[in-house]
Amino acid sequence: MKALPVEPTNAPVAIGVRIRSARQARHLTIEQVAAATGLTKGFLSRVERDLTSPSVASLLTLCQVLSISIGDLFAAPETNVTRWADAPRISLGGEGIVERLVTARTERRVQVVRSVVAPGGSGEADLYSVDCEVEVLHVAQGSFELILGSERIELTTGDTVTFPGREPHSWHNPSDEEAIVLWTLVSPGGS
Repeated sequence: MKALPVEPTNAPVAIGVRIRSARQARHLTIEQVAAATGLTKGFLSRVERDLTSPSVASLLTLCQVLSISIGDLFAAPETNVTRWADAPRISLGGEGIVERLVTARTERRVQVVRSVVAPGGSGEADLYSVDCEVEVLHVAQGSFELILGSERIELTTGDTVTFPGREPHSWHNPSDEEAIVLWTLVSPGGS
């Protein structure tokens, strides 16, 4: 098999923002990283702003201190785009509702469902729960009522409610206008 001739590029690889993000995720200051690596604060600051490139030895030391692999700095981020026309219709139950999964089908950490609820549309008569850690309901348009046990929470455009995913609940569109709601389901370990 013949190798494809790929022209090298002189475009610099921007790793500084990933280094800064890793440092901040570990709640470390530049001073702490400088002390742990033996590199100067000024040098680290320039690296994080992509104004200079570290040597391989400095990069190895920096990655060890930040507990990241060198490959993570250069890997393209996993990005999935779901076009509205391609968003699969799903059915989580209820009457007068059209639901589409707007996150990638393969995404297991978090799922977002966009629901269009007809006037008077409602969820199951019996309360139900979803197998997720956290559930977030955002009303993008209209009025919506979330039923949690004996509590009824009235929501309107722009309102958001967060509750445990395994909490028994149901819902209802009490108005004579369509409601559009976004359900975000966060899986265990996905937050």
